[in-house]
Parts: sequence; C-alpha cells; structure tokens
Amino acid sequence: MTDIQTPPGLPLPDSTPDGRARAIAMQAASQAQCEPTGIVAYQSAGNLLVVGSDEGIDNARESLAGYDGISVTGLVRNAGDPAPLLSGWLGHFELQKSGNEPQVYDLVLDLATPPLLDLELPPPGYFAPGEDSAALQGAVAELAGLTGEFEKPQYYHYDAAICAHGRSGMTACTRCLDTCPTGAISSLGDTIEVNANLCQGAGSCATACPTGAIGYSYPRLSDTLHRLRLLLQAYREAGGEDAVLLFHDAAAGREAVEQLAPELPGCVIPVEVEEVGSLGMDAWLAALAYGAAAVRLLAVPSVPASVLREVNLQLDVAGQLLTGLGYPASILQLCQADDVLSGDLSGTKGRQPAGFAALDEKRSMIRLAVDHLHAQAPSAHRLVSLPAGAPFGEVLLDAARCTLCMACVSQCPAHALASGDESPRLVFIEANCVQCGLCCRTCPEDAIAASPRYLYDHRQRTARRVLHEADPFLCISCGKPFATRQVIEKILSRMKGHSMFQGKELERLKMCEDCRVRAMFEDESAGGKPASPGGWS
Repeated sequence: MTDIQTPPGLPLPDSTPDGRARAIAMQAASQAQCEPTGIVAYQSAGNLLVVGSDEGIDNARESLAGYDGISVTGLVRNAGDPAPLLSGWLGHFELQKSGNEPQVYDLVLDLATPPLLDLELPPPGYFAPGEDSAALQGAVAELAGLTGEFEKPQYYHYDAAICAHGRSGMTACTRCLDTCPTGAISSLGDTIEVNANLCQGAGSCATACPTGAIGYSYPRLSDTLHRLRLLLQAYREAGGEDAVLLFHDAAAGREAVEQLAPELPGCVIPVEVEEVGSLGMDAWLAALAYGAAAVRLLAVPSVPASVLREVNLQLDVAGQLLTGLGYPASILQLCQADDVLSGDLSGTKGRQPAGFAALDEKRSMIRLAVDHLHAQAPSAHRLVSLPAGAPFGEVLLDAARCTLCMACVSQCPAHALASGDESPRLVFIEANCVQCGLCCRTCPEDAIAASPRYLYDHRQRTARRVLHEADPFLCISCGKPFATRQVIEKILSRMKGHSMFQGKELERLKMCEDCRVRAMFEDESAGGKPASPGGWS
C-alpha cells in the first residue's frame, strides 16, 4: 500500500479508517492549483521614525544599534502633545506636522500612548508596542529585517459595475468599509476604492459584500471550492464518513491546529486558508453541498474583532437558511481551539454530494448550494425570514403612494427592479435583490421598504413579479401613452390653481413631450404669447 503523508507540521493520526481517509484526502487537495494574482511590491531603505519620549527614543536607538541598514530619526511626543498626521505603509510613511511639508519614512516604531494609528491591523512596517517590553523586543527584531524589496499578493478584486455602495451621489451599502480592519477601503461616492498597499487580506470585505463586487483573489472563490470538492470526494472514496471541515488561518490558526492535531478525530479535516474571514457563506454552504457533514471556523485571538463580527453576522444568516430547510444551524459554527475537541462534532448525514462546478460568482454559488440542500432537506419551508443585513429579500411597495416614476429602477444596482415594456408597470425579480436599500432611499414618495427573506423555490425566486401597474395616460393630441393617469391627475390637481397654468397651458400638461413643444410653437406662430413647454417661465 502506498504510504500517505499528511501535510508537514500536522501530526494527524491515521490509525482509524477515517484518519486514513483524511490523510489521502489532504494529500489529494494539496495538488490543487491556484490562479495567479497580482503582486504588490514594497521597497524599504531602513529609514526608521521612532515616536515617543526622549528616553524611549534613546532606548530604541540602543536596541537597533547593532543592525545594519537601519537609520533612526526621533520624534519626541509626550503625553498631551498634539498628534501629527501619519499615513502610509512600508517604504512610504508620510508624517505631516502643522505648517510643514510632509516627511517620508520607510518604517515607524510608535512608542507613544495613544499611538498615531489606531487600527486593528496596522499597515506593514508600522509597530506600536506601547509599554510592553516583550512586544518591543519583537518589533525590534522584525524591524531589523525590513530593509530591501518585499512582495505580497494582491488579495482582492473589485467590480464597480455590480457594487451597491451608491448611485447618483446617494450612499447605500457600506458593509466592506464597516468591516475592513486595515482602513484600506474608502468611498469614492458611487463606488469604493481599495488601497492595495494597506490591504492585508483579512477578507471580511469579501465575506460582507452582498453582490460579490469585491472578492478574494488569492485564492479565488473557485480555487477554494475546487479544493474542497477534491478533498471531500477523496475522503469519501477512501472510505471516510461524516467529514467535519475545520477552517483555520495560515498563521496563529495553524499553530493551534498543530497542538490539537494528535488528538483530532479522524473525521475532522483541517483546511488551511489565508484568513478565516476570507470565507463567507458561499464557501460554507458549498462545502455542505459537496458532502461535508459540518463546518467549523477556528477563531484565534489574533483575528480582528471587526472580522469576527462580520463572520458571526454571516453565520446568523446562513444558520437561518439552514433551519428553514430543517437542518440544525449548529452544523456551521465559529469555535475556539479549546472547543474543537470538547464540542459536538456531529453534523448532517446521508446527503448526496452536489456535482455543480465551482464558480467565482458569490450569489450563484450560494443559490446552487441552497438549491442542492433544499432538494434533500428534512423539512423545507417555502421561505424563511432573515436577519437585518442579509443579502436576500424582497421589496414591499405601497401601491397607493407609488406613482411609477421609475426612479427606483434607474438606481437599482442589481437589476432587481425593472419597468414594464409597453405599459406603466414596476416589475421585481427577487433573486437579484441584494437588500442594499437604494430603492428605499431613492423613492420620492417613500413607498418602498426592504424585507430580508429567502424564497427556496427557484422558479418563484427568479420569476418577474409585478409590484404595481396603472392605466396609462394617453396624449390628448397624438394618443401616445406617456405617463400614468395617476401622475397626470396629481399634476393637474396641483397646477390648476396656479396662475401660470391656465387655459392652454394646463391643457398642454395632458400632452406628450413632442406634442407639447409643437403646440407651444404653433401658439407662438399664431401670435400667441411665447411660453415654455410645460408652462414654466
């Protein structure tokens, strides 16, 4: 029999049938290739800015004296001193003091309290150990190695065409901005911008994005899902049963798994990813559809709080989707290292694995996974209500208020709202709705509200549903429909008492745009008073 090797550093037991299957599966998955991504380059000459007291700066100079290539510039900042403005990243930190030109440094050691940068994940090249002597020693050791040229992957990709951040200067979705722990994402009005130098691949932006406009690039979603599919298929073919996937990050998470490895049950399969926050419900639900009995996400202390908040929000939504199908929400869990061995590892059993391909389209993967789980669901409902912030749902329309102005249609980034082809009609496609709220903000009549939910039936979810329709108003001159009767009647009732809309001017409001202009010039040619197309002066 061929000797099976588990990945280096993970002494996983393979004495049981499941353990043996796990080793085979992990070796098979390790052969999967990732699509290449862009590279972000840094260059540092070792010009270090040390911020702190005179004593702190002197101590830092002394600690770094033996390291070649590091030159120290001190900036004295005592308690109560105004804070200068600091921005940038490894190789290009800009320090802006009042009234002075910005100064550029390669590295920053910030010993002041509070630090100049207050971020959960500070930029590469910036260290703020405070008064922690051990953290200071660690920072000094890292600083000594940060001279020269460095590269990292570009972790994200962005498609502005499907971004729901805003339209026409009106802001809607801010989920990626709210969850980014590095401050790398900023608003440009209708779209967002990601600073590749600041991005460190936490991935919570991709998890939070309702449309998939921003996604993880290294690896891409399709690469991750292809790897999971290979892993689970190999595990089943090798005789393994009821696989529990344990996702962990490549740093502290790996260290935790290495400590747990000798005692991990054979059915628990560690899956290393760049960051735990880079996986959302598209990956979790697809893993269940591909045959995993349960999914566990390993949370270690180094994971930023903002990332954990977003992961928990997504788990809440995914859990509701599962309970609506009769599955226990507990098959998806965020857990601590201590809980992996002591917690309940049971999951769902007896499901046939899905055969759909791994795609890079977030919403499509969620729908494919849920449709597969729905087909084998223990007790599926027709729909399930979802918590606020969920990326699925319907819009509720107050037909009495709606004038069919179609402002909502023009602003919808996901084409969930559409107009009728020939008649005044507002059409809704629920599968496209991302619950961004732009339609609610745009509606001048305040007639629209968002309602998060999920329709399990594919045909109902993708059907064109008429929310409101009205009789068209026909031009009194040419007979062409040009507005709704409700709109014209409202305009007439408001304008009939106005001095500028009397007689012919009021009648022209009943005409289409072309006939209105024609009538205006005919009146002028006949010697009448010149007037603007709608009677406006």
